[in-house]
Amino acid sequence: MTYNYNLIATCKLGLESVLKDELHHLGYQNLNVSNGEISFMGDDKAIARCNMWLRTAERVLVRLSSFPAATFDTLFEEVSKIDWGEILPKDARIRIMDKCVMSQLISGRTVQSIVKKAIVDSLQKKYRISWLPEDGVEFKINAEIIHDNATISMDSSGDGLHKRGYRAFAGEAPLRETIAAAMIMLSNWKTDKPLYDPLCGSGTIPIEAALIGANIAPGINRTFAAEDWPFIDEKIWDDNFEDAKSKIKTSELIIRGSDIDEGMINLAKSNAKKAGVDKYIEFEKKAIEDFVFESGKGTVILNPPYGERLEDVESAEEIYKTMGQLFQKRANWSYFIISPHQDFEKVFGRKANKNRKIYNGKIKCYYYSYL
Repeated sequence: MTYNYNLIATCKLGLESVLKDELHHLGYQNLNVSNGEISFMGDDKAIARCNMWLRTAERVLVRLSSFPAATFDTLFEEVSKIDWGEILPKDARIRIMDKCVMSQLISGRTVQSIVKKAIVDSLQKKYRISWLPEDGVEFKINAEIIHDNATISMDSSGDGLHKRGYRAFAGEAPLRETIAAAMIMLSNWKTDKPLYDPLCGSGTIPIEAALIGANIAPGINRTFAAEDWPFIDEKIWDDNFEDAKSKIKTSELIIRGSDIDEGMINLAKSNAKKAGVDKYIEFEKKAIEDFVFESGKGTVILNPPYGERLEDVESAEEIYKTMGQLFQKRANWSYFIISPHQDFEKVFGRKANKNRKIYNGKIKCYYYSYL
């Protein structure tokens, strides 16, 4: 028996439109978009498919209840109304995650304690036991209170969906896989054209491009929390995995990444191999000033370095200037650059055709498009 759920796909601020397009492509309609999340209705198969296929989502949550909560008593009462015995087994390991923003209930530790108590009391009544062993499958319950409105949800993803399983170490300033995927999708890169990243670091942008070009599901090499939920048939997950394998394409892709740091190039090659896309990408040790274009048209997507210390900022600005001089020589190529530098366009030497604000982790960045 399958159920229909109120699902929430979360994303980094600035990526809502990209995630919406992904959900439409998967066939989901009546999408409600708000800051950093999109809610929609879906069944057991939707939980599996969205975790497997969404490239720009951070998590897929199941909304259990939403209600005004200006007091801890109200919070306890409303959480107690949820039929936890229909959701959680009696040996469930219950982990509460809180988020309190602009609300009267500001103590995260107290919110966690009250939500946990409400769930435990409910399960004790349901199973007629006085003590819960909590030695079974872990269930992560989110209690989010924003402007005195609470949302209680259950996390179906487990580890964040940016963790594809191919990147063990990413260097000092890692670009999230979900952000890299969004950058590629926003560039409208056509897979029959070259894609270059001349500052590739650990290879995230070329690897995500190869995953997209070969239609490899971003979640194909990892597991999800909801695989252990007893109310979702194991066959749904098996079918989901087999379907993802069947959709992989054999593609002729021209994707190249280069970096001046040989250690990073070796790491990028290792990451690409783990992701199963090493055959699609050519990595080489090369300084950006030695970057050579293919003939014709192509796309450059990159995450140039930046720093908080003065000497790091000055070093980064020298790279921006080099990029500006180099890229002006081939105006028939398109360039897409993410940077938190407030004066990037001035240093780069050219105003972008357009830009959009994107958060990479907690860092506010701008994604500059030179078409």
